[in-house]
Amino acid sequence: MKTYDKFYIDGAWVDPAPPHRFEEVINPATEEAFAKVALGNKADVDRAVAAAKAAFPGYSQTTKEYRLDLFGKIIKAYQARYADIMNAITEEMGAPLWLSKAAQAATGVAHFNTVMGVLKEFEFTKNRGGTQISYEPVGVCGFITPWNWPINQIVCKVAPALAAGCTMVLKPSEIAPVNAILLAEVLHEAGVPKGVFNLVNGDGPGVGQFLSAHPDIDMMSFTGSTRGGIAVAKTAADTVKRVHQELGGKSANIILPDADLAKAVANGVQVMMSNSGQSCNAPSRMFVQRGQQAQAIEIAKAAAEKVKVGDPKQDGVTIGPVVSKLQYDKIQALIEKGIKEGATLVTGGLGRPEGLNRGYYVRPTVFANVTNDMTIAREEIFGPVLSILPYDTVEQAVAQANDTVYGLSGYVYGGTLDGAKAVGRQLRTGNVHLNGAGPDFGAPFGGFKQSGNGREWGEYGFLDFLEVKAMLGHNAA
Repeated sequence: MKTYDKFYIDGAWVDPAPPHRFEEVINPATEEAFAKVALGNKADVDRAVAAAKAAFPGYSQTTKEYRLDLFGKIIKAYQARYADIMNAITEEMGAPLWLSKAAQAATGVAHFNTVMGVLKEFEFTKNRGGTQISYEPVGVCGFITPWNWPINQIVCKVAPALAAGCTMVLKPSEIAPVNAILLAEVLHEAGVPKGVFNLVNGDGPGVGQFLSAHPDIDMMSFTGSTRGGIAVAKTAADTVKRVHQELGGKSANIILPDADLAKAVANGVQVMMSNSGQSCNAPSRMFVQRGQQAQAIEIAKAAAEKVKVGDPKQDGVTIGPVVSKLQYDKIQALIEKGIKEGATLVTGGLGRPEGLNRGYYVRPTVFANVTNDMTIAREEIFGPVLSILPYDTVEQAVAQANDTVYGLSGYVYGGTLDGAKAVGRQLRTGNVHLNGAGPDFGAPFGGFKQSGNGREWGEYGFLDFLEVKAMLGHNAA
């Protein structure tokens, strides 16, 4: 078992401040610990924030050319550690190796490259009459990131912060911390100046709350549950710092009556089940016209039963386990709730898939005849569980899709793109995927309502790390 007993602070790997404790990192495929990581405390947070604060005056004044050169070195160093990052993600959160390679680890490179392109074109000053408008780094940033897309959620904060000229302290998920440690090694190898990036492992009570409350943190960026986001916002309120949140979702997938039903339903199942359903933007509510329900149920059943659950290190596996016993138990309870509340269990259900007696594996599950007031239609399950809801009119489908506290993402599949666009415009969500469209790293990612505030990815995420200053009389004749 490997022990990670140091934090990255002020450009060096340092011992945690006493007293500290260790947490085991569990491989969800085996239910066994493969590593242990030291958890920090308030003293570690204070030390890391002090380092970031000391580094800010110098780093914030570096030129665009300097930062672009730094990004080139970071990308090169990341590529050199790509296999290590990929394998770590598979081991600590259970993503199949093919997914870790093609998507999980790949998002880190994608965000660095995208932000590098944004930085290259961005003008930090502009003139309006006699006034100069300038964009300046927001300051010292605190980051709290989740375990489900770990390196993605870290880099889509770290990359724009670095490009903007900010300094930072990261607290990654204690469930999946190894990829963050590897990223710290990448940034060190690339020559990121000391104090600009700092890493303190820990949990919410031991590190997260002190980071959120710290008077020298200018901005908190949090990705995780809505409950966690509320706690961060409340803790941060006393110091009136900027709070950026990417929170939960319960995304609707509206399949219009003129859509290619077989293609639309199969695509919806595949996207829902990907990453074992552990994506905040997963299309977990599928709306299908009532007259097409029977056919849609058969298509969804066949698609779900093609999803191969198994050891994430084996070839041919579609999805691996969910991340932890806590998540497994929560998903099982919600599946049971769906059955008790009267939804029709089409396939899947309680327990592990056949032949898997160990590991936090969940059966790909489809419910039909779900109503929008059922628990499985209201709560974020965060597992491979799809609910199919009938609608009579498109207007009714839109109303039910919007009848949720969440508003992260939405999906519309229509027979024509124009028809899908018309419905997509009515969804109260930060993203809408039309006719099977995939992610766009240059598009803004974030939500309406209780799915958060602010945006990540591309230029929009970059702008969230900048303050705007007006220099009046700057251009006076």
